[in-house]
Amino acid sequence: MPTLADLLVDAADGVLTLTMNRPEVFNAMSDEMSDRLASELESAPSRADVSAVVITGAGAAFSAGADISGEDAHERFDVRALDRANRLVRAVVGCDKPVLAAVNGVAAGVGCSLALAADLAVASSSASFLLAFSRIGLMPDGGASATVAASVGRARAMRMALLAEPLPAADACAAGLISHVVDDAEFPALVAKLAARLAAGPPLGFAATKRAVNAASLPGLDDALERERTGQTILLRTGDVAEGMRAFGEQRRPVFRGE
Repeated sequence: MPTLADLLVDAADGVLTLTMNRPEVFNAMSDEMSDRLASELESAPSRADVSAVVITGAGAAFSAGADISGEDAHERFDVRALDRANRLVRAVVGCDKPVLAAVNGVAAGVGCSLALAADLAVASSSASFLLAFSRIGLMPDGGASATVAASVGRARAMRMALLAEPLPAADACAAGLISHVVDDAEFPALVAKLAARLAAGPPLGFAATKRAVNAASLPGLDDALERERTGQTILLRTGDVAEGMRAFGEQRRPVFRGE
């Protein structure tokens, strides 16, 4: 069951570190975890002791995405899950302090969306990025339809979204999807170095830079979030999604019928 320990919060030397802490399920996002993460990000701009934010995951994964475990998962998912994802992404993009995603392992589904919404995404060499939505009959959400295309272009975005192929960290960096990739052994040191550099940087300059770059590269993010919300709400009512989620729980390949 979710507990307050699902999200570890630490502030030191100007860096607020938010660690998703459900390693037993690869940090799949519960409602409680998503809400707490969004709340921490929303409050960060007003904290005098915070100059930069790091988001990471405990254990072997960054985040496997939404928690769709258990029976009748398709009946539990509704527009509230989409609103949580949208709130989280808006909190990352809207934070006037730099946000760094420290991607220590797989980032899938809305976990991938979260990582790509960050200002910098640093990945260990064993990490990968996966828009897994089509595997269960859904479409990308969490702003991924905008952030991925803005970073790597339409063709690569379509490949990631339609084929749901994992993109290794090195390829993600070469394609411009993330900012840094480093060997696993060097990953913690690089994250600490970049976080310290961001925390020591010019806060007003960073805030203005975020606003300018996001306005230029993601001018349609709010529209994308609303399109994803509408499309996903419709898809969640389909037989294909019910089949996709059942197949996920039963660890088998789904049979989609377009209904």
